[in-house]
Amino acid sequence: MPVKLLATSLIALGAVCAALPALAADCSDTPYSGVDWSNCNKKNLMLESSDFEGANLSDTDLSQTSLKGANLTSANFEKATLVRAWLEGAKADGAKFDKIEAYRSVFQNASAQKASFVAAELQRADFTGAQLSGSSFEKAELGRTNFSKATLSESKFSLANLSRANMVGATFGGQVSFDRAFMYLTRIEGVDLSSAQGLEQTQIELACGDASTKLPSGLKAPAGWPCPAETDN
Repeated sequence: MPVKLLATSLIALGAVCAALPALAADCSDTPYSGVDWSNCNKKNLMLESSDFEGANLSDTDLSQTSLKGANLTSANFEKATLVRAWLEGAKADGAKFDKIEAYRSVFQNASAQKASFVAAELQRADFTGAQLSGSSFEKAELGRTNFSKATLSESKFSLANLSRANMVGATFGGQVSFDRAFMYLTRIEGVDLSSAQGLEQTQIELACGDASTKLPSGLKAPAGWPCPAETDN
């Protein structure tokens, strides 16, 4: 075959290969570090203590699946469904949970430091005792989310909806950002927010604190504090 014809054929073959879709994830694979389960249906499974470090779980349906104690370090969960999923004690440092749907998901005592929950749907999720230092919840829906006793140092809640979220007992070290967060009845009784950034008096007026709540300089406790106890679970 002439050299020019061979070169032309190779170029054409390369163009065809480039146009082919990428290989689909193998949803039948067992869990392992770096597994690609993107767009897979993994509902109602027991995956406790599994190793998903660096895994691609984007768009994966993990509804009501147990990931208790799993290694989720640097895993990609973008747009995944985690409705009523269990992640207690999971290690998810550096993981990406952007735009997940995780209504009533459980992250109790999990470690998700420097994790990203940007624009996540986390209504009524439970982060009790979770390690969330450096995490981002920017633009997230956090209505009635429980952050009780969580560590939230250097975390970001800019533009988040924190309506009725519970932050009692949470630790806020460093410059936590609440810029333009919606804080209607957000429970901040006894919380030290003295170093928080972006807080305005209008947000404090909507929130629920008490005499032991510490506010940034220039802000003051509203006359309506403390709020009545919540009765809706």
